[in-house]
Amino acid sequence: MRLRQIALVATDLAAARADISAVLGVQYAFDDPAVGKYGLRNAVFPIGDTFLEVVSPKESGTTAGRLLEKRGGDGGYMVILQVDDLAQSLARVKNAAARIADQSDKDGAAFMHIHPKDIGGAILSLDRMVPKERWEWGGPHWQSHVCTDTSVKVAGAELHAKDPAQMAARWAQVLGRAATLDAGVWRIRLDDGEIRFTLERDGRGEGLGAFDVIVRDVDAVQASAAARGLLAPDGAVVLAGTRVRLIQ
Repeated sequence: MRLRQIALVATDLAAARADISAVLGVQYAFDDPAVGKYGLRNAVFPIGDTFLEVVSPKESGTTAGRLLEKRGGDGGYMVILQVDDLAQSLARVKNAAARIADQSDKDGAAFMHIHPKDIGGAILSLDRMVPKERWEWGGPHWQSHVCTDTSVKVAGAELHAKDPAQMAARWAQVLGRAATLDAGVWRIRLDDGEIRFTLERDGRGEGLGAFDVIVRDVDAVQASAAARGLLAPDGAVVLAGTRVRLIQ
């Protein structure tokens, strides 16, 4: 079970796409026509063999659009984990009495979206790929767009919660992974990364408030963000309304 993709939601897709490319030094690889069924457009960027996606509503009445309104602007949207055994994952989800919002299994690419009201924080997607190295949502040629000169991989997700312990316990139940309190923060360790649960303090409500990216030079990324007005007073990079924790 590994963190393979983070999805953000933005009102202005072109602006978010430009900011991500400039700050993280990554290349746009794909816009997935399949997200059209949700009333969305998107842009996907490979970071190593992990991915950062931005979605944007193209019509009214979308889940993403409602999230933009609820949280007062751009922000985090979805956490996508890759698993080997989707049937086993489905059994855990059902045992936890969590609803499946959407699912598909076609041509070796399968997913199931867990309803965010049943776990809290964000949409959770559990995905299986055959072969494992494949990533359907990155497009057919994502490998040729990989550039790790600046950013190496997505390594974590941080969910803001009114009750972090309660949300961590619920995610742990659905994922079948232990939630542990480490240095005052609830964490679920993955095979390649982690999910953290922290207290919601920004007044935007519960949600995906931050994600981690391993980079080669933190100072250089912060300088790029500052040049575009995307550096918070505390030094945090902010992309599509979401804080980026830089790890070197």
